[in-house]
Amino acid sequence: MSRLLPALAAALAVATATGGQLLFTPAPAAAQEKTAAKAAAPADKKISWKKTVLDTKFRSEGVAAFDVNKDGKVDVVNGEYWYEAPNWTPHELQPPKDFGDPQKNYSRVFCCWGEDLNKDGYQDVIVIPFPGDPAYWMENPKGQAKGADGKALHWKKHVIWHSACNETPQYADLLGTGRRVLIMGFQPEGKSTAGNEGRMGYFTPDEKDPYAKWVMHPLGADPGPGKAAPGSNRFSHGLGVGDVNGDKRKDVLCTDGWWEQPEKADGKTPWVFHPARLGEACADMHTWDMDNDGKADVISTSAHRFGIWWHKQRPATSPGGNPAFQTMPLFPMLVSETHAAVFVDIDGDGVPDLVTGKRFWSHGRSEPGSDAPAMIYWFKNTRTPDGMTTFTPMPIDDDSGIGTQFEVSDINGDGLLDVVSSNKKGVRVIVQVRQ
Repeated sequence: MSRLLPALAAALAVATATGGQLLFTPAPAAAQEKTAAKAAAPADKKISWKKTVLDTKFRSEGVAAFDVNKDGKVDVVNGEYWYEAPNWTPHELQPPKDFGDPQKNYSRVFCCWGEDLNKDGYQDVIVIPFPGDPAYWMENPKGQAKGADGKALHWKKHVIWHSACNETPQYADLLGTGRRVLIMGFQPEGKSTAGNEGRMGYFTPDEKDPYAKWVMHPLGADPGPGKAAPGSNRFSHGLGVGDVNGDKRKDVLCTDGWWEQPEKADGKTPWVFHPARLGEACADMHTWDMDNDGKADVISTSAHRFGIWWHKQRPATSPGGNPAFQTMPLFPMLVSETHAAVFVDIDGDGVPDLVTGKRFWSHGRSEPGSDAPAMIYWFKNTRTPDGMTTFTPMPIDDDSGIGTQFEVSDINGDGLLDVVSSNKKGVRVIVQVRQ
């Protein structure tokens, strides 16, 4: 049966399903450019977006949104500053640093998440720094921006772990307890942070001492000296959380396969690793049954090049073997450097949509499409009558982009999801508006 999906049309391709195989023929480059512009044109008439620029300077590539000072308003926090709502007044979190030319340099903040870690009633911020460096959290000084001397009140740092590897760490409710844990790779203690002898694990705060280093729970066995667990190298790309095998427990994914959560996730029982080919270097990885066959597929986006894909789960090729995955292109040329992706329900129809965009100048001008507009899209998730998922690209903004991590949450309390980004173009809040 031949089928041309709207998502693949937007992907500038002709695809034909034949005997279970997807044959992909790219269009000529000129046609791709014209089709990309046309594909990006649709917009949900009920949804529009209003952007506010908080800062035009390169501060970080990770960001969080939470109420810092308990005034009932959600603020923006990027590891360097917190921007106080509603006027977005900037306050230092640490002594400021000038990162110079964004074409050549990187920030010292790659991811941020808010959490009250010392249980004092104020949310603190978890920071993932430049890959390989120690992860830490910054203690909220109870919402105060300045000390008694009138000077900026900097947030005290507490080390989480000596090494944070993989460029897409996750902070998620992995165990289904209602509490988020930190999932990332790391290098052995005492080894060079630039090494590639890593392990993968999840981390939880020390229950007896919130200021102590966190407790590491390994995923899988120690690979041994001079070897690295999949996805655990300093600059590894691609990490995600989702139920791959349908047992109602969330697993951990990387491009080389997935760790199966055991029935008893006690921090000691090993997680079995299932090798699989889950595409090229990517960002956040999400599970979703794309073709309604009852099996979880995987969605990923290219970290530095062009490409948004889904990876179809197929049966194992041998009894007792691991399931196989077949990579299917969704949007091969729409936007490049999609170094972070969020899977949330933007339009309130009960179905998660994909949100991603360009990490502007991720490696300066060296990557494909580096000087293209700094787009952010949401991709409307719908199903065809035969159950196939299609994603329709809806532009959010063309001069913002994302970082290595960004926030999608309700920042103004109207019940609608908004987008917050911090990257080489500055810091922006983009509020969803309904007509």
